[in-house]
Amino acid sequence: MPEDHAHHAPLIDQQTPSRPRAVRPRHAASLVVYRANADDVSMLMGMRGAKHRFMPNRLVFPGGAVDRADLDAPSAAGLSPQTEHLLRKNANARLAHGLGIAATRELHEETGLSLGVPPRLDVLHLLARAVTPPPSPIRFNARFFVVDARHVTGTLGGDGELESLRFYAMHEALALDLAMPTRRVLERLRLWLAMDEAERAAQTHSPVMLHDRGWRME
Repeated sequence: MPEDHAHHAPLIDQQTPSRPRAVRPRHAASLVVYRANADDVSMLMGMRGAKHRFMPNRLVFPGGAVDRADLDAPSAAGLSPQTEHLLRKNANARLAHGLGIAATRELHEETGLSLGVPPRLDVLHLLARAVTPPPSPIRFNARFFVVDARHVTGTLGGDGELESLRFYAMHEALALDLAMPTRRVLERLRLWLAMDEAERAAQTHSPVMLHDRGWRME
């Protein structure tokens, strides 16, 4: 290479690599079905198989992405005013409904349990929201709902997507190697369960999980 060309040739290894475009998170919903007694509380959870692209080999709550059909699916009773109000902080009315439907649909598909056909949404409470951070190639804007197991019917089974599916006691679940979002949702559930009915009804904000700084309220 001539000397003048060599002098002006770009140094490829000094160029700044382009940053990959962040994946837009998909709307999703999970449902925490709990049983409470005087001694402890237990939650319905199952293990994602090793072939899952998102959180394989992890104990999780039933849940998944919102389908387009969820947005207009019928319900036996709509979301409670409080739950809808909290969801509407970052969702329109149609999406808020679809999130509730998705939570009940995933519960039925993955566990065989049901909130009715069509489902009741008025027994769902919004517990928290979490968004998968940008570096992940698979991202969800997930809402975590909670429901008392007394409102659920059916025989535990499902489509096999969740293994080791059963009710796990709170102390038992927290002693396992949980993904951080799951652990923090359980900690949030424990705080929610410690509230009385009046305190829950008075809530006007819901927590959003921050990747490295705990929670913020919205």
